[in-house]
Amino acid sequence: MMARAWHLMRRPDGMPVMDDFALKDLPAAALGDDQVRVRNSYLSVDPYMRGRMNDVKSYVPPFQIDAPMDGGAVGEVIESKNEGFAVGDKVLHMAGWRDEAVVDAKALNRLPDLGVEPKEFLGNLGLTGGTAYFGLLEAASAKEGDIVFVSAAAGAVGSAVVQIAKARGMTVIGSARGPAKCAFVKELGADHVVDYSAGGLLRQLSAAAPKGIDVYFDNVGGDHLDAAFALARQNARFAMCGMIDGYNGGTPAAFRYIMRVIAMRIRVQGFIYTDYLARTADFHREVGGLIASGKMQSRETVMDGLERTPDAFLGLFSGANTGKMLVKL
Repeated sequence: MMARAWHLMRRPDGMPVMDDFALKDLPAAALGDDQVRVRNSYLSVDPYMRGRMNDVKSYVPPFQIDAPMDGGAVGEVIESKNEGFAVGDKVLHMAGWRDEAVVDAKALNRLPDLGVEPKEFLGNLGLTGGTAYFGLLEAASAKEGDIVFVSAAAGAVGSAVVQIAKARGMTVIGSARGPAKCAFVKELGADHVVDYSAGGLLRQLSAAAPKGIDVYFDNVGGDHLDAAFALARQNARFAMCGMIDGYNGGTPAAFRYIMRVIAMRIRVQGFIYTDYLARTADFHREVGGLIASGKMQSRETVMDGLERTPDAFLGLFSGANTGKMLVKL
């Protein structure tokens, strides 16, 4: 059976649709020197991939038209021409959106033996958890005693932020959509939860944080960011992770309170997970310990089969996921 991969067939205008993608056979490829063939077991879909569908310069190159797409994946080595990898090794790589991949050995990471399932390395022990860990503790310089507001707190990154912040002794306010997701965020340990689908986001946040907030972890942008500006305390720090509200061409909030940046001396810091790759061992050590001790849990929304990959991706923008969205092959 031939390997297959999803291709981007045209650049979306607004919200992507199924006709923007096509599942195609990949030509048979013999291994070159220092290459490894991997059978993927789980694929990651993430909001940042929407930006790669546009032909714009960014921190990662855009997807090419009628070419295989890529993204995070974990799998098992089934053939190797590199001494460092043997058949049966479990690996993490970026040749996702396909069932089988030929990858240069230098682009593979062998999964460390931390006693967890491989899929965790696409979630709390991978890009997702690393984004939460470094964004909270480095970009936002969050510390014990801080009041932290996390948007999209039931999502993959947001749910990790909630738990890391609580483990570090912070007060956490999370936003989520609807009673079920709000209940999940409370289960994670959040002190207060704002249901943004109920309206009155700023009013709800003001009630949850009457003394204001020290840290805002932004996954959403829009009215969440505006509310954070409104309630920021002096020397507040904002970690700008994502703005899913605007990824498909939405109109950003008017930032009615952005002038408070000056009076409150707010630090607004954009960041990318790869900024901190040199400290991956620190991240694995602390978060791996939290997982092993039961102080950090993960929840995945899993769709089965390579054919469901676009459905999983599009579900990120309609709130179809609680926790990390994965595709199981």
